[in-house]
Amino acid sequence: MMALPEGFAELAAATHFSFLDGASSPAAMVAAAQALGHAGIGIADRNTVAGVVRAHVAVRELAEAAQEAGQEPPPFKLAVGARLVFADHTPDVIAFPAHRHGWGQLTRLLTLGNRRAEKGSCILHLPDLLDHQDGLLLIALPPGPGQQGRLAELARACPNRLWQGAMMWGRGDDRRRLAALAAVADGQGVPLLALSAPLFATPAQRPLHDVIRCIGAGVTLAQAGTRLEPNAERHLKGAAEMARLFRDRPDAVLEPARLLARIDFSLDQLRYEYPNEPVPAGYSAQGWLETLTLQKARERWPGGVPPRLMALLAEEFRIIARAGYAPYFLTVHDIVAFAQSRGILCQGRGSAANSAVCFVLGITAVDPAKHNLLFSRFISEERKEPPDIDVDFEHERREEVMQWIYERYGRERAGIAATVIHYRPRSAVREVGKVLGLSEDLTSRLSSTVWGSYASTMERERFAESGIDPDSPEAHADAAG
Repeated sequence: MMALPEGFAELAAATHFSFLDGASSPAAMVAAAQALGHAGIGIADRNTVAGVVRAHVAVRELAEAAQEAGQEPPPFKLAVGARLVFADHTPDVIAFPAHRHGWGQLTRLLTLGNRRAEKGSCILHLPDLLDHQDGLLLIALPPGPGQQGRLAELARACPNRLWQGAMMWGRGDDRRRLAALAAVADGQGVPLLALSAPLFATPAQRPLHDVIRCIGAGVTLAQAGTRLEPNAERHLKGAAEMARLFRDRPDAVLEPARLLARIDFSLDQLRYEYPNEPVPAGYSAQGWLETLTLQKARERWPGGVPPRLMALLAEEFRIIARAGYAPYFLTVHDIVAFAQSRGILCQGRGSAANSAVCFVLGITAVDPAKHNLLFSRFISEERKEPPDIDVDFEHERREEVMQWIYERYGRERAGIAATVIHYRPRSAVREVGKVLGLSEDLTSRLSSTVWGSYASTMERERFAESGIDPDSPEAHADAAG
């Protein structure tokens, strides 16, 4: 009887953040891995770490749910990384940070590739990885058509941090390919590591994956041919199944646990690190925040700051100091002060209006003492995350503010937050209808039966006048903006 590997984990799981390639959410991958009894899972989407936060939250929520049910949550380790796809015919490489420094290396590498490319693309070359490989654990994937094996080069650059990944996908020649791959890996002294490289969590999601692939290729199911997977084997598998598939190389099924044991990094280790530019020499961030706020309060109320407002400021200073948020307030004030100095209209909104510090600094215009607003809606000592300070700038001059931020803080330390546009019900019906070969009038009729719409009637009319499909991603992005 074949002995099952202890602590098996799948380390090449792609989610739907591998756009139009993965068919399952990060949460679905995590849940399926736990259901199979895996010791952990490695999330590795194509040239991105966009999905790892959702996976991290899913692991935490599943553990909390088990505790609430009076159960001891099973040990489960999440490895966060990326599948690096290169533009120089190098086979794909999966990279996992071994520690906090490795995470910095990986994100710098991805930033480099994204800044080279047009929006939505990432251009990487093998020398880029070699320049950023410190702190990374790497899994080289088998060469595909037109790709050149670079295992020897990687092995020299990353000794003791490289594995050769191998997959068994039920394609007839699996055992022959495994033997050839193992011979190359053994020749370089690189351990063989078993993967299933799932694109969907369960076999039942294979039809969904077919549809997604067809949408990406712009073809119908009838036209797809070899663009689709030949079977449903690209799903998460249990330890027993992996041991059966890799019976010729049982050592390969032991390696995922060994790699996982070397990872000493979690997203819990990440913290906001705010700029120190707004803090003058000789001051701490907290000291300068209190000094600046009280100075502005005395300027606004030369006859004496209202006692109730002073009491609110004192309490907020205490909470801000305990949470370490003073640099955050100073950074926001720095940006608002610039806009005000240039006559650029700006206004803080939302729960930040509950803060006396934001009011005195001129970030918001509502006096929380006068209106009896609760600061706890803005910052709570129980909530271990920074508050939201939302500031609106006039649209016509917003670019001036953005360019000043780049100039003051440096382009390597400032960026624009991105949103991911996803399908709404009507556009999803239309896209799936195209894949199924349905006529345009039929898909339009079907989509019209969906209750509600992302765009209001007026918005839909405006888009129609502009020649934009109201259910297209462009319309969604416009409406969201």
